[in-house]
Amino acid sequence: MTESLLTADGVTKVFGGVVANDNVTVAVPAGAIVGLIGPNGSGKTTLFNSIVGHHPIDAGSIRFAGREISRLRVAEIARLGMVRTFQQTRIYGKMTCVQNMQISVPHAREGLRTMFSRFPAEVTEKAEGLLEFVGLYAKRHLLAGDLSFGQQKLLEFAMALMNEPRLLLLDEPTAGINPTLINGLMDRLKRANAELGVTLFVIEHNMRVIMNLAQHVYCLAHGQLLAEGPPDEIRGDQRVIDAYLGAH
Repeated sequence: MTESLLTADGVTKVFGGVVANDNVTVAVPAGAIVGLIGPNGSGKTTLFNSIVGHHPIDAGSIRFAGREISRLRVAEIARLGMVRTFQQTRIYGKMTCVQNMQISVPHAREGLRTMFSRFPAEVTEKAEGLLEFVGLYAKRHLLAGDLSFGQQKLLEFAMALMNEPRLLLLDEPTAGINPTLINGLMDRLKRANAELGVTLFVIEHNMRVIMNLAQHVYCLAHGQLLAEGPPDEIRGDQRVIDAYLGAH
């Protein structure tokens, strides 16, 4: 098996008296697409937040590229090559798509003196190339706020790719997107993995999407790891079926 790029081993996170993650262990091999599913409140986003340094864990270990990162801050982890997207897009609606792309590069952003500073030509070229990759090149000069929600998700995906991540964590990338754009996004996620070499760890509620996207799937329920395995096994696992049926 390919060596794990990310390993969360026995991760526990408690908020007050609520155990959000209870001894959770997952591994994401380099070059893979791994899924994370579970009913609402199962601890998926908490695990993502712990992995990217949003809050410290209470027990366990998180290693990225062989390095313990469980006590590092968000910015430190990002510099190692881990990027995360969110359920709700984090874009600047009053800026164009290209401008959003330009300021998504940390070293470029740190060098800004004003919002109208000039960026190096190579940054703009890279931004436009990635907008073409996600299908937004024709809208590159439109205000991001004028895009549809699905297009904003594609923009956020392109912004994440500007940082050339080794690992990209996507929190419900298809939520709120119409079926036509979902198929396009799935295709681009697969291409980013195959052509750009980006390892993907994906939280997703759309079972059709995750079963056709991921090579390995983890399922959480009540903060604990319920099941793991290839999509075909998870799809037919009675424990997973019961967990979802019990949540509705």
